[in-house]
Amino acid sequence: MAALKLKNYSMEKESNMEAHKTNQYQSSKLILRRGQDFTIKLNFNRPIQKGDKVEFFAETGPAPAEPDNTLAVFQLSGSKDGKTWTAVKDSSSSAGVNITIKSSSRAPIGLYNMSLYISSKKKKTSYKLDDIILLFNPWAKDDDVYMEDENDKLEYVLNDSGIIYFGLEDYISKMGWNYGQFEEDILDTCLQILDRSLNYQEDEVLDCSKRYDPGYVGRVLSAMINSIDDEGVLEGKWAGRFKGGVHPQDWNGSVDILHRWRKGGYKPVKYGQCWVFAGVLCTAFRCLGIPTRVVTNFCSAHDKDANLSVDSIYSKKGKSMSKDSLWNFHVWNECWFSRSELGSQYGGWQVLDSTPQELSGGVYCCGPASVHAIKEGDIELDYDGPFIFSEVNADRITWVQYDKDLREKVYTDIESVGKNISTKAVGSDKRVDITDTYKYPEESEKERSVYLKARKKLLDMGIIDKNSPKKRSIVKKRRKKRTGESGSDDLDENEEEFDIHGRFELNSSSELGTDIKLTLHLENVSTTSHSVNVKFSASTIEYTGRPSTEVYSDTTTLTVPAKKEKNHSLSIPAEDYEHDLTKHNLMEVVAICEMKNKKKMLVRKVIPIVRPSLDIQIHTSAFVNRALEVEITYTNPLSTPLTDGLLALVGSGLVKKTTKRKIPKLEPRETRTVVAEITPYQSGSKQLTVGFTSKHFAAIKGFHRIDVLEESEAPEEDVVIEEDEDVMIVEDEFEEDEVDEDAME
Repeated sequence: MAALKLKNYSMEKESNMEAHKTNQYQSSKLILRRGQDFTIKLNFNRPIQKGDKVEFFAETGPAPAEPDNTLAVFQLSGSKDGKTWTAVKDSSSSAGVNITIKSSSRAPIGLYNMSLYISSKKKKTSYKLDDIILLFNPWAKDDDVYMEDENDKLEYVLNDSGIIYFGLEDYISKMGWNYGQFEEDILDTCLQILDRSLNYQEDEVLDCSKRYDPGYVGRVLSAMINSIDDEGVLEGKWAGRFKGGVHPQDWNGSVDILHRWRKGGYKPVKYGQCWVFAGVLCTAFRCLGIPTRVVTNFCSAHDKDANLSVDSIYSKKGKSMSKDSLWNFHVWNECWFSRSELGSQYGGWQVLDSTPQELSGGVYCCGPASVHAIKEGDIELDYDGPFIFSEVNADRITWVQYDKDLREKVYTDIESVGKNISTKAVGSDKRVDITDTYKYPEESEKERSVYLKARKKLLDMGIIDKNSPKKRSIVKKRRKKRTGESGSDDLDENEEEFDIHGRFELNSSSELGTDIKLTLHLENVSTTSHSVNVKFSASTIEYTGRPSTEVYSDTTTLTVPAKKEKNHSLSIPAEDYEHDLTKHNLMEVVAICEMKNKKKMLVRKVIPIVRPSLDIQIHTSAFVNRALEVEITYTNPLSTPLTDGLLALVGSGLVKKTTKRKIPKLEPRETRTVVAEITPYQSGSKQLTVGFTSKHFAAIKGFHRIDVLEESEAPEEDVVIEEDEDVMIVEDEFEEDEVDEDAME
């Protein structure tokens, strides 16, 4: 009888990828999730008989080896134990055999070379099978990234679009973001990100062997999405001119960024800020199979010296000059996986942040840090616990700086940091507040005891000096902080409250182009009249709280009668601030109030300058491969004509390439409606994001969810679109270099 030989084979790509929920990937390769069966068909020259030995080899990395877990050698008909690769044939006695292969749930993710070795009649023959790409598997119970709820997996792994929140704690805005993790070349690009990391460059064999661990992969990706240290994907920039790149506000999704990085020879793409870093990192995680969501923390502290307090320093004229900062919002990611090295209670959501802020292990990355550990004050656990704890629960101390060597503490606030921590809901476009997953309620004894526990651990670790001032040990009842209420400058529990309390009230619309009118309310709670010297300052600011340009200043003296309130009105003309706004459209107004006893308090309010909205309407049903009309309404927000406006459309399954079109001249405050024609190419719930951009203002964005039906469900007659000047045809063949990116700074 002839030796056993393989005549042909089939990797059954379509059925396997459907079973593994990877059929959305636009790739020629077989993409599978680890720890799950897949079936291949082998056709031999004769049936397999006793004495024939059939072995499979699965290899990944530059030097595959079994001790490194990068080489799996397994025989046909092996047992299924979940920890090793196995192959089992069906009971057929014919020459055609169905083989069920199961990869290990601890296998490193990445590209695998698959081979078949046959020993028969003293002959050994090898056959090259098709390569596969192995991903993490949230559907496999013994995988570290396993999620029980099916709806959670649909949202955090398979949803290729989402919502990112931004703004202020009491003025929360949202933007649509196209993750696009299944788009062409995105998976290959994400694997390239791993292969270009410092870890891979230092020891490529060790790096590949560690890719079984989602925590390790997450830490590598958090370093590589920013460009510092390693020529990663995105270059960050927070102020100044954005020449030679795209302003962070003008991005609508991750796909363009990842394509530019790869096509540009792996040079950092310009530019990113926190929500852009988080959006791209979410794409990479979901692409590789790690459940991920984007999270926004409002009033987010950046504590540079890791002492669990953020020092807000103002000059005696009211201008900010802090090294620590309080960001109006900051965006990061949470990934879902177990932390067996820490303990079962620390599994679940883990913070990972690719925005380059502080060094971690000598590299600009952050996490993974267990959200549960942050809530419980267990900040000594890997990684970056003190920094993340401060972001959501630092105390805020306000100072007035008189000169280089003289600084006075005017206020300690134990409640204002870490507000309305938000993420998109599962299965809907609603916002979910997850603040309680990071900390216990403010003003509760439990919250303060956790704070003191965390501070003691920093002392024990030698991160902060034992002689540095301690935070209060009890919780004081406070007024509403977000309107700029004052407090005591004394850290002891017998502190004396100010006789004067202050707050700002916005009395006008804050729409772009209108005069901003405010009232400073000073309330005297004592039985003695007080004379108060007030210094006002208003500055445009970045979302990080960094001041840009002072647009208003004034001084006055107010006499506040006993048990009475004194009000003072101020107005900031539109022409004074309109051209000095940063693209975050924020203004900070500060009043430094000094009493005769030399005590000072600071009243602060951040005002969002509101831009007109962009509206998207769909009036007909959407079908695959059928033209669809999209009605877009937008407004020139300026008091001057607009001649450089652009509309950009993006959406996986709806528009194959981000498409940008110049729009005709718009008169001041003019509103216009145009109709765009798109052709959906995938069925399901899809998100269209539209951005209206100009070098004169921040991008105005809107998004709309579209349920696309299969082509077979469409009526026979085609929709006819009448051609007129308000119809914008969206062409997939649009080349990005037709757009002047410098005009989009």
